[in-house]
This record gives sequence, C-alpha cells and structure tokens, in this order.
Amino acid sequence: MIALRSLAFNFVFYLNLVIQMILWTPYYFLAPRKKAWIVPKFWARSSLWLQEVLAGTKTEITGLENLPDGPCIIAPKHQSFWDTIAFLPDIPDALYILKRELMWIPVFGWYVAKMRMIPIDRGSRSKALRQAVREARIRMAENRQLIIYPEGTRRPPGAEPSYKYGIVELYNQLNIPVVPVAHVAGLYWPRRRFMRYPGTIHARFLPPIEPGLPKEVFQKRLIQETEAACDQLLVEAARSPNPPPMPPSAVNRLRELGVDVETSPF
Repeated sequence: MIALRSLAFNFVFYLNLVIQMILWTPYYFLAPRKKAWIVPKFWARSSLWLQEVLAGTKTEITGLENLPDGPCIIAPKHQSFWDTIAFLPDIPDALYILKRELMWIPVFGWYVAKMRMIPIDRGSRSKALRQAVREARIRMAENRQLIIYPEGTRRPPGAEPSYKYGIVELYNQLNIPVVPVAHVAGLYWPRRRFMRYPGTIHARFLPPIEPGLPKEVFQKRLIQETEAACDQLLVEAARSPNPPPMPPSAVNRLRELGVDVETSPF
C-alpha cells in the first residue's frame, strides 16, 4: 500500500509542477517579481498538501518566530527534495545559490531567472564562493533571505555532519544573522528513492546566531545547535507510534544516543 501511495504521489507531484508552470506562465512573467512569488509559494503549498493526502505525510514547521525581520541566512539540513520546497511559503523573499546548469532547463530556468537567484559555476570552488558573496551582498540590500545548505549535498538522517566552509565565509562577509533549521525529512522522503512514508515531518527554525562572531566560534555553534536539534527530532520520530523505516545512519546515531531500535528494510 505504501508503495502504491508513493507511486501515486510522485506521479501527481510532477504532473502538478508541469500544469502549474503552464497555467501560471502569463501572470508569473508579467507580474512584478515580488508579486510573482505567489506562484512558487502556491505550488509549494499544493505539493505539501498532495504529500499529506496521497502519501499520508504531514508537515509541521515550528520556530518561525525566530526569523529576523531583515535580511538573514537560513541554514537548513539537506536530506531530501522536501527541504527545498517546504520552507518557501513562510519565507518572504527567498534567495538560493544554485548551479548555473539549472538555468539552462527550458521554462524552469526562466522561472528561476525571474526571481533573480544566484547561479554559480561549481567548477572552481574559490571562484564560485567569491561570486556567491558578491551577488549575495547585492541581493541582501533588497531585504532578502538567503537559503544555503551548510553541508552542500543531501545526506541521510543521522549521518556524521559534514559542514562546508562556504556558509562560514558568507556569514563573515555579509555580517547578518544565521538561522539554523533542523529536521529529519530524509526519514519520510528519502534521497534517491521513490518511497514516501506516512507520518509527520517536523522542522524547527532555531534561534538566530548573531553576526560578528569569530569564524570558528560561529561554525562550532552552527554545527552543535543544528545537530542537537536534529538528534531530538530523530529520537521523536523513532519513538512515534508508527515510526518510518530507519536507514543504517539513523540506526547507528540512535544507538549512540542510547535509543535502541529494530532494524528494518530501507
């Protein structure tokens, strides 16, 4: 049954994307940029609704009161495609740093270009970082919220943290607060798998880390605070009435935390 519901959701999810991109195109490209945000925000909300109806996976986001009024960096864990869309409805004017190849995708790339994101060439890390800092500084003057995934790529729940240096340099150069975001969405919407498991994905916006800290102090706080909150959410998911299947990384981490779980196929 879960496999059938997952298959249905995946089909409808992409169908919904294509239909909305076609139907919204006239309004999206004629409207002012900030007003056009209604389109991706509505798509994100409808996708989360479809996930709940078809896959039985609810979304619960807390801590939104921790978002500053002005520009900031939002730093979520990256475990799933879910965390690329789930926060859009609650962020006033999101700004993403993304690989430039995405801009070459017909229609999708045009949608991204409309929102003035920051495409970078990942071929040279140092050059890409300098470009990201330069472009982000310009965008921050527009009172935007920069979303950056500190680990760079999707990692399974409970995996050893692997935070990259990019967010440290952005924090230091932009001199704005950083809001960590903890979640374990990879338990319910796993990376590189089509299965979608029922339950509730809890995400938590943590108190912002104030600007001006030494780089090493900031990095240590970011990792410690994010990982501690993720551990709490992982334990809650494991102890829920109907826990999702746990990947080996989650099982190992739970055992390190003193929580014994039965292994199950993942």
